[in-house]
Amino acid sequence: MKCLIFSLMLLSSPAVMAEETAMNAADVSWMLVATTLVLFMTIPGIALFYAGMVRKKNVLSVAMQSFAICCACTIVWYVSGYSLAFTEGSFFIGGLDQVFLKGIGIKTMHGSIPEMLFMIFQMTFAILTPALMCGAFAERMKFSALFLFMVLWSLFCYVPVCHWVWGPDGWLALAGALDYAGGTVVHINAGVAGLVACIVLGKRVGYGREAMAPHNLIIALVGACFLWIGWFGFNGGSGLAADERAVMAIVVSQIAAAAAALTWMACEYVQNRRFTVLGAISGAIAGLVAITPASGFVEPMAALLIGICGGFVCYFGATWLKFKLGYDDSLDAFGVHGVGGIVGAILTGVFATESITGEAMRPMLEQVWIQAESVIATMVYAAIVTYVLLKIVDKLIGIRVSLEEERIGLDLSLHGERVE
Repeated sequence: MKCLIFSLMLLSSPAVMAEETAMNAADVSWMLVATTLVLFMTIPGIALFYAGMVRKKNVLSVAMQSFAICCACTIVWYVSGYSLAFTEGSFFIGGLDQVFLKGIGIKTMHGSIPEMLFMIFQMTFAILTPALMCGAFAERMKFSALFLFMVLWSLFCYVPVCHWVWGPDGWLALAGALDYAGGTVVHINAGVAGLVACIVLGKRVGYGREAMAPHNLIIALVGACFLWIGWFGFNGGSGLAADERAVMAIVVSQIAAAAAALTWMACEYVQNRRFTVLGAISGAIAGLVAITPASGFVEPMAALLIGICGGFVCYFGATWLKFKLGYDDSLDAFGVHGVGGIVGAILTGVFATESITGEAMRPMLEQVWIQAESVIATMVYAAIVTYVLLKIVDKLIGIRVSLEEERIGLDLSLHGERVE
């Protein structure tokens, strides 16, 4: 009897109770769903979104790019990406303590969820980011070059910026930069890299002289809808908890997406006297991009304003700016993700509120300046690293398909397949 009583006392001790309650089942359940939703954004979301917007002869190539990036970045993240991004190291990059996920067991915790779940949630971001970039240089890059470039870019560009913003000792995190779900880490990073890549590669053959209209807007619409739904996991899951903040992140994401879509459609009508499917879905994605860094920091009214600003500015970034400067951003990766990420990151400093964060906020102008620093740093670093990596890959294996291959289409010339 004494042994039984002693055992019960041990089981009810604070240490044992803390161990039993360290994992929150609701948080784990939500993060499993959120992880699935974010992966769904790349395969099939981006794959279909981009596949519907290119010409028919390049449909399989862009879908294959998203699929291959998913596979390659999964291994990169497992081998060293996660460790370099999220372990303590320096202000610039993390350490190698958790390469091959060393030291992360089935019961290792990250807050209220297993660290393995946190790792794979962040892996889906590392997959999504380079996949977004592909839209800028669609229809003209060699698949072998793209594959090598994306592996290198993930390690030398995505991982350091991720550590700066979300790492335990990253310099932007310590400076107080706010990026709830990836305005700088994902969208500005990918958008600027895509812009550099499309300039280095040059314009598509016939650009500006031949019609290059999307071949199937129904496919693009379905892909955009998948992205919209997946964004709930992207933004709603970034707090790593099933709580009121996750609810608010989803609410503001919905409002911003709708506001930006309507704003883009209104701009189209004023300029061209018509509403287009391509414009509507582009506007919705622009709104989702703009709200991403702010989603865990702002209230619904702010989301409405961010969505309107995102839709308006991205419309001109994807139309007037592109044609004014003359670069061939095939599917407006920079015009939507780069420009939208910049708008969202700056406006996060304007609208972030203590009522949502639960923490004391800096004066608005001070926070806006910190946000501007994070935007500039990300843009400069992404541009330089992307340019250097492209030149290295070009020297090694060449980056652009031949004139004949481009005219035939990448589906047949690179993959030996085509859509009937």
